[in-house]
Parts: sequence; C-alpha cells; structure tokens
Amino acid sequence: MKTSEQMPYPRTFSHIGISVPDLEAAVKFYTEVLGWYLIMSPTEIVEDDSAIGEMCTDVFGEGWGRFRIAHLSTGDRIGVELFQFDNQQQPEDNFEYWKTGVFHFCVQDPNVEELAERIVAAGGKKRMKAPRYYYPGEKPYRMIYMEDPFGNILEIYSHSYELHYASGAYSQ
Repeated sequence: MKTSEQMPYPRTFSHIGISVPDLEAAVKFYTEVLGWYLIMSPTEIVEDDSAIGEMCTDVFGEGWGRFRIAHLSTGDRIGVELFQFDNQQQPEDNFEYWKTGVFHFCVQDPNVEELAERIVAAGGKKRMKAPRYYYPGEKPYRMIYMEDPFGNILEIYSHSYELHYASGAYSQ
C-alpha cells in the first residue's frame, strides 16, 4: 500500500478551451443557455512579440496570425476559454469518440430535460432521444448527450459525478 507521501495530490480542474466558428454567438449561447459568467469580453490576439503573442507562438507554432478569445466561468468557478481562429474548420461530425482527445465535456443541472430543450431551442441538438437513468426505479440520476450549436459535444448530468458513480453504475 502506498503512503500519502507517494500518492499524488489530486489536482483541481482550472479551465477548458473550446473552438467555435462564431465567438459572439458562442458567448451568447454559453451565458444565456448555460448561465456561465462572461469574465473577459471577446478580444483579438495577434502574432507579435508581446508576452501573449510569444506564448501563443510557443503553443501554436509560427504563422498562426491571429485569433479571438473570450473567457467565461461556470457556476463552480471552472474557466472556459472560447477560441475563434481565422482558419476555423467545421468538421462534418465532431463526435469521433474513438480517436484520442477530448470528445465531450459535462455540465450538471437538476432538470436535465429542461436544459436539453433550451439547448435545442438555441440551435443545438440531442445526441440521444431522451435522458437515460443510471439506476432506473431506484435513484433519479440521469444523463443525456447533446451538441451545442457549433458541433461541440456536451453531456448533462442531473447529479454530481461522484453520486453517479459511487454506487457502481456499471455493476447493475
């Protein structure tokens, strides 16, 4: 058994970056539909010798040119960076779950059905016909996969991640 000195400290989640084709529309969707807070309005970042310009060149390599970014925060203080790049490409299907990389993010709302309908009304779509129960007839824990209006995959949970899985959701 490992001692506490050998166990890594569980890091907290700081933020996620999401690429979108229309920054203003994405800010509107995420603030009005999901209720996230806008903490930095859309801003243009250019490839130059400023601190942010050099940092982005380190990440993207030379020749990235420019992009626009806005910063939001969820109700539990997780940051969300929305990026709009000049060479933005909209994939035909943004749900290639079998490929390495992030294929969805999840939000929590006690009224899964209502939030799903709000997402659809705002231009998103359901990836599932209806929410599914993890423990049918036993607990009200449910989920549904959705797409935002820009093709990004999101999931909605009715309860916390810990509650969904603490009872062994797959051992039924």
